[in-house]
Amino acid sequence: MDLTEKVQAPLIKVEPPGPKAKEIIEKDENLLMQSFVRWYPLVIKTGKGAVVEDVDGNVYIDLNSGLAVLNVGHLHPKVVEAIKRQAEKLIHYSLTDFYYEEAVEAAEKLLSISPISDGKVFFANSGAETIEGTLKIARGHFEGKRPYVIAFLGAFHGRTMGAMTLTASKPVHRKGFAPLVPCVIHVPYPYPYRCPFKAETPKECGEAVLGYLEDWVFSKLVDPSEVSLIIAEPIQGEGGYIVPPDNFFPGLRKLADKYGILLAVDEVQSGIGRTGKWFAIEHWGIVPDIMTSAKAVAGGLPLGAIIGKRNVMDLPKGSHATTFGGNPVALAALKAVIDVIKEEKLLERVERLGNEILKYFKDLQEELPIIGDVRGKGFMIGVELVRDRKTKEPAKKELAEVLMRSFKKGVLVIGAGVSTIRIAPPLVIPEDLLWKALDIISENLKEVQKEYGIKG
Repeated sequence: MDLTEKVQAPLIKVEPPGPKAKEIIEKDENLLMQSFVRWYPLVIKTGKGAVVEDVDGNVYIDLNSGLAVLNVGHLHPKVVEAIKRQAEKLIHYSLTDFYYEEAVEAAEKLLSISPISDGKVFFANSGAETIEGTLKIARGHFEGKRPYVIAFLGAFHGRTMGAMTLTASKPVHRKGFAPLVPCVIHVPYPYPYRCPFKAETPKECGEAVLGYLEDWVFSKLVDPSEVSLIIAEPIQGEGGYIVPPDNFFPGLRKLADKYGILLAVDEVQSGIGRTGKWFAIEHWGIVPDIMTSAKAVAGGLPLGAIIGKRNVMDLPKGSHATTFGGNPVALAALKAVIDVIKEEKLLERVERLGNEILKYFKDLQEELPIIGDVRGKGFMIGVELVRDRKTKEPAKKELAEVLMRSFKKGVLVIGAGVSTIRIAPPLVIPEDLLWKALDIISENLKEVQKEYGIKG
């Protein structure tokens, strides 16, 4: 019986964590540095499509996609075949010291789906590494004459030193690691549900943030002629799946152009079809100077890519390189992932189903006061939980309870921000499994709301 058959039966056979899971968890905590936080005690054995099986035989519907990585699902046969074929031909030789055809083909394919169609690519190993490279590209482009960078509160760009300096979603990411990279300035992100400027409408929130940048940061803190880069997530990921107002990115592009500042968008989580577009920034019709991509770009293999306009990707020879970036096996997977999304018309599918998911939770919001806000695009949906709709007090404990109950009933879903459910299934998830999983989450929300005494 394969996983597609097992998922039709009762999902949970042994209450997780089962005996095998407990054994592995104990060894993990003894052998691995525990600098990360696990959402729940899941010990994965295998996966297929949108289904995961643990070491004790429990089966789960995956709404995490391996942290928005497995956009074409677990073990897509065309991706597996591409990996096998390339592994039998060439596994490694270091792209930044020599040449190989796979890199040229992969770059052509990536540029063909990018808003920056006439650009250049730098292949890296991870999302954080693409952010580090972006910082160097921006500062190097201006030959060190513009040392300042603008980032946003609530952002997550990674945990390496430069990326961590840009990150501002949780203090724990930065605590104890100062001094950080200098000359980084954080400004509020336009979060319509909790606008930092108390604006009454999303449009006013977007205008307030843009106004703060120009009227306060550029007028009182740093001259814009010293700013090389503004970097933002099109939809904030770890910050809470926050969708900005529609006027924000067009206004940010206009502001960057006014002062000759490069605009970069971090598409590490939102890219490669997750929002119903190849890249989320396409929803706002602007072209950035630099884009970063990673997570879903290679179907689960380590690969990152910086895509930039030709006149920007101009670091001198020897100034930036990487041994493993652009690994030929990962590049083969990249090409297969793009082909699968095109052939299976997944962008159209995600746009349609994403709208249905939004409606599902907005309808549920009418019934459940624990749901404060519903937002998102495609398969990047945030459902923010609150203890009180008037005060918007975050429902932190309630979120944790909903996630744990979902896990114990066979649905893998995690949080984002302070109290937001993060809905990010593989783009290939069968519709019956999608609605089954959402119904389980809905049941848990009703139970938790009642048990914690949350009323409208």
